[in-house]
Amino acid sequence: MISVNNITVSFGGVNLFENVSFLINPKDRIGLTGRNGAGKSTLLKILAKNQSVDEGQIATPNGFSIGYLPQEMKHQLGKTVFNETAEAFTELNKIQEEIKVIEKELTTRTDYESEAYHNLINELTEKNDYFQHKGGYTKEAEIEQILLGLGFERNDFNRLTNEFSGGWRMRIELAKILLQKPDLLLLDEPTNHLDIESIQWLEDFLISYPGSIMLVSHDRTFLDNLTNRTIEISLGKAFDYKANYSKYLELRAERKEQQENAAKNQEKYIEQTQQLIDKYRYKASKAAFAQGLIKKLERLDRIEVDETDTNSIRFKFQSPQSSGKVVYTAENLSKAYGEKLILDNLNFTIERGEKIAFVGRNGEGKSTLSKILAELLDFTGQFTKGHNVYTGYYAQNQSDELDPDLTVFETIDHVATGEIRKQVRSLLGSFLFSGETVDKKVKVLSGGEKGRLAMCKLLLQPYNLLILDEPTNHLDIRSKEILKNAIIDFEGTVIVVSHDRDFLNGLTNKVYEFRNKGIKEIIGDINEYLSYRKISNLNELELKQKANHQNQELKANENKQNYQEKKEQEKEIRKIQNQIKKAEDEIGRLERLISEMDEQLMDPDKYKAALNDKEFFNKYEDLKKQLKVENENWEKLVEQL
Repeated sequence: MISVNNITVSFGGVNLFENVSFLINPKDRIGLTGRNGAGKSTLLKILAKNQSVDEGQIATPNGFSIGYLPQEMKHQLGKTVFNETAEAFTELNKIQEEIKVIEKELTTRTDYESEAYHNLINELTEKNDYFQHKGGYTKEAEIEQILLGLGFERNDFNRLTNEFSGGWRMRIELAKILLQKPDLLLLDEPTNHLDIESIQWLEDFLISYPGSIMLVSHDRTFLDNLTNRTIEISLGKAFDYKANYSKYLELRAERKEQQENAAKNQEKYIEQTQQLIDKYRYKASKAAFAQGLIKKLERLDRIEVDETDTNSIRFKFQSPQSSGKVVYTAENLSKAYGEKLILDNLNFTIERGEKIAFVGRNGEGKSTLSKILAELLDFTGQFTKGHNVYTGYYAQNQSDELDPDLTVFETIDHVATGEIRKQVRSLLGSFLFSGETVDKKVKVLSGGEKGRLAMCKLLLQPYNLLILDEPTNHLDIRSKEILKNAIIDFEGTVIVVSHDRDFLNGLTNKVYEFRNKGIKEIIGDINEYLSYRKISNLNELELKQKANHQNQELKANENKQNYQEKKEQEKEIRKIQNQIKKAEDEIGRLERLISEMDEQLMDPDKYKAALNDKEFFNKYEDLKKQLKVENENWEKLVEQL
């Protein structure tokens, strides 16, 4: 359990947090929410001990471990994906190296009966037991499971991390944190850069995670499915709700209504009290009474109403000119980059008014087909664009196409024509650009601001086909909802690439699933698609689980067998060493007896006596035979050792 006790954090003389307190209990699933700039990411940094507080303290139990995934981090380069992920097992890797050192030392030492030698054997046994207990023999299987779950292919494991984009490197960092199994997971926007399948896998993984979790996310479905508590940062304070995100919104609305009512009542009380003060403060007989009222008002705690972040984009797409009934037709459409085939013999027809979601794992060709439909990429096969189709395309990197040296206003003003030019400032205001921000250069804008500006630019033409590739990147939950409603109301045709399940829910009437270089059409929205995937994957999933279980069982048995074999080997070594010691002792005894008899034979008097004693020579020959046998036995034992 972590106890946050009255922490205060200030920036530039303004309190970001003021006397904030809460507990994180075992197995808590906490969603951290609040308006932009409220301090959500800062609080995660503080809990991760990456940032200090001005006042208060955070108490954690001894040995308590914390894993922290920030939105941005420095990535390690120069290793393969698998080896970099294996860095998660720092302690086990160290123990494994120590085991190797001890094993090497045991093979080179000869003081088999010494106390130091036996201590080494005991140390090796203890380290092997600990290594096995901590999952040392199954760590490679765990690495494989996590990497596959996060969207990597097996052929990616031996590729250098340098070859991957920042989003994929973030997945490696997430994999390392999950493999470390800390007592508390702190995750800042963990679903960024994940596709739907990877998000679902992560969601399932975290639901059964044995530790506590606190996360920041703009994925409402992810929050609802995973969290059971919501902590809102507002006005420098923390408000704790025992509910997921959707239920929190209801409870918050109720609390705000109560606050507003209480604030109104307080204002009424203050007004009435002030009237009494004004009435009696200058009358000698009532002056003391008036002063009492003044002091009462001074001591009064004013009720604050929680601030509401009302900033969200506000717009609707223009009513477009109608296109022909058939928008696109493709026959045997394929696309390859060099020798790498991305799309293979696609056949489909898109009709006017359809709203289609492109879904599937990253790298399956969603963005590639979007660019082909926007006539930005070449291809093989046949592709026909329908009559009177005007395409508006919003790419993931659309903001990179903006002129960095233009201002926000100039960017829109240069492409606006006709009556819309008179409404440029109003249009920019709908996308949260107002006042001095419209005079900012594009190159100084944040990623979210550039994305909003690119979306604003898209509105200036009356397109009847919109192709939107990840349009919700950098948008908060409220702005995503407004964009979703605008798409629903749009009278033309829409193709949207997204991994946001809540955004796609109820948005489309058709889904194209990208898999194995092809596409499959599913009628309905994202829920129908997810149901289809669960049904079609059920048998496959059962087979995989069975195979994984068998592999793990086999590996466990193999590890157990290896361990038992090692124990037996150590036992056999000690046995042979004892036998060698006994043989050496016996050889020494026999050599002493033979040496004594040799001395007798060298003494003339004793030699004459020995000639008359037949038993003497029989014993002498018998000792020599025993010595020969014992020497042969010793040689065999040494060879066996």
